[in-house]
Amino acid sequence: MATVAVYNTEGKEVDKLELNDSVFGVEINEHLVHMAVVSQMANKRQGTQSAKTRAEVRGGGRKPWRQKGTGHARQGSTRAPQWTGGGVVFAPKPRDYSIKMNKKEKAGAMRSALTSRVNEEKFIVLDELKLDEIKTKKVVEILKNLEVAKALVVTKDNDEKLVLSAKNIPDVKTTLTNSINVYDILKYDTVVITKDAVAAIEEVYA
Repeated sequence: MATVAVYNTEGKEVDKLELNDSVFGVEINEHLVHMAVVSQMANKRQGTQSAKTRAEVRGGGRKPWRQKGTGHARQGSTRAPQWTGGGVVFAPKPRDYSIKMNKKEKAGAMRSALTSRVNEEKFIVLDELKLDEIKTKKVVEILKNLEVAKALVVTKDNDEKLVLSAKNIPDVKTTLTNSINVYDILKYDTVVITKDAVAAIEEVYA
């Protein structure tokens, strides 16, 4: 089992924690991780874009000039794509971009992403993370103590004071264990997670 240090908010090591190898020590499957990221980005797309083809643009029923003898190229409609005000060639239409992954694939991608952070020593465990008041300066100070800049902060329970305090810090995002995703784990350089959140993740993915 991989063992990581447990820190307090002052950046001092206070304990050790053994991580479950079935979650934080698996063989990294890059294909599953890639699928998870592509799926998440695709599922964010609304797919509501729409433009009109030449068949849908109003007007253009009459042939603008006769076929021969004018010196112009032959034209059949003023709503053809080459005309101003004409239709769009292969116009985009509303569609569903979503990509489905089954549960085992999603879980495998999550385990791979978490393992990669542990292997790169970018996985910092805190004994607890609670704030007495809403204060951005306090969160900045905690991250500075941990020598972290771009971080994904993961907690088990929703803490409104923490969420609001970290909201205005660039490159810092707070999330819960039931909302954690592969894209965020890879996007942020370091995962800062509380001890009880680690236990919650192990309970779900072990």
